[in-house]
Amino acid sequence: FCVKLMSELSILFGQRVRSTRVSKNISQEKLALSCNLDRSYMGRIERGEVNPTLDRLYEIARALEVQPCDLLP
Repeated sequence: FCVKLMSELSILFGQRVRSTRVSKNISQEKLALSCNLDRSYMGRIERGEVNPTLDRLYEIARALEVQPCDLLP
């Protein structure tokens, strides 16, 4: 149950990151660079394949100019 819930949360988080990024007309590469991440890792975050740390959550929110809670399901 817990693993399934975590993966669902990762997917929903990734979808929010992607939709926010697209709405602000920011490329995935530019967002990744702003967060000091590899573009492929940012893609994995957006697809919900990884569970980023709280530090990453705050870095992504800062780069997107939103509150961290705006990216959480």
